Amino acid sequence: MTDDVFMREALRLADVAAAEGEVPVGAVAVKDGVIVGRGYNRREQDQDPFSHAEFLAMRAAAQTLGVWRLSQVTVYVTLEPCAMCAGALVLARVDRLVFGAADAKAGAVGSLFNLAQEPRLNHRLAVTSGVLADESSARLKTFFAGLRERRERKAGGGAPTTE
Repeated sequence: MTDDVFMREALRLADVAAAEGEVPVGAVAVKDGVIVGRGYNRREQDQDPFSHAEFLAMRAAAQTLGVWRLSQVTVYVTLEPCAMCAGALVLARVDRLVFGAADAKAGAVGSLFNLAQEPRLNHRLAVTSGVLADESSARLKTFFAGLRERRERKAGGGAPTTE
């Protein structure tokens, strides 16, 4: 299977997140060509700062595999991981990360800094970036544009909505 196939599943999960009012980020963890963990952003629903897509996918993979060391696992996520998730990828010993859209404001795997390749840490992982980046980015732009529009309508007393 190709990176595109697994990233498309992560994009499908991002759509689930968006439909539930969450920032549309999805992730899958794959070992030996099989998805062993899935996750999508659930911070608002769970009221949990750790409910990021890749965090949840790694947790599910660890439960599926019965191990905390996720060596030989590739994590696919639609948005470049933040510092928390990049650190978790390193600490979980994930072999490889594949992500879609770069995150200029919070990305910790190349945009702001690169925890995945930090030589002072005890593990480094291979990174492939930009896989289906346009599709990932489009979902985020649409979500945040809708959020801004709803806030403006609410603040400005615009036309009533059914939201």
